[in-house]
Amino acid sequence: MTDSSGAKRWKERQSAFDRVRSVAVTISEPKSADWIAEQAHVAGNTARDHLQRLVEMNVLRTVVGENATQYAPDPLYTRMQALRNLLDNRDRDDLLELRGDLQEQVEEWQTEYDADSPDDLREQAAHADTAEKTREMRRTANDWDIIAYRLQLVEDAIEHYSDYAGSTPAPA
Repeated sequence: MTDSSGAKRWKERQSAFDRVRSVAVTISEPKSADWIAEQAHVAGNTARDHLQRLVEMNVLRTVVGENATQYAPDPLYTRMQALRNLLDNRDRDDLLELRGDLQEQVEEWQTEYDADSPDDLREQAAHADTAEKTREMRRTANDWDIIAYRLQLVEDAIEHYSDYAGSTPAPA
């Protein structure tokens, strides 16, 4: 395997553990240690050792695959990281403003599609007249899922702001 110049620089600047972590926490579907090793430019055994450590740290979880153990980001770890990111970059007023923006987007979709949820919109997409309309509705439903998740995070951050933000530096 020949390294591209970008991969070579990545290997020079990041440890094997950091490369494995970087790949593993960004996957959207469970992947094998060998797949992660290839993406992180490390040996399979090195990846397995680092992946096991990340599982022990509750950063990743294991999933039983057909041929091998697979790894995926731990949803709780991912949620806490997203909350931390919100709190590191926003004060309470910013969070309230963001909440309003997210709610407004959901309300627009509810009105535009006469749907109460992303699942309602997917049901409508199943009966759309054109392929273009079906694709548009599916994309909007997927975006709506993301906005709904983000809205939950923002509401959690607002509700527990004094608990979560106690040691968080104020945004610059």
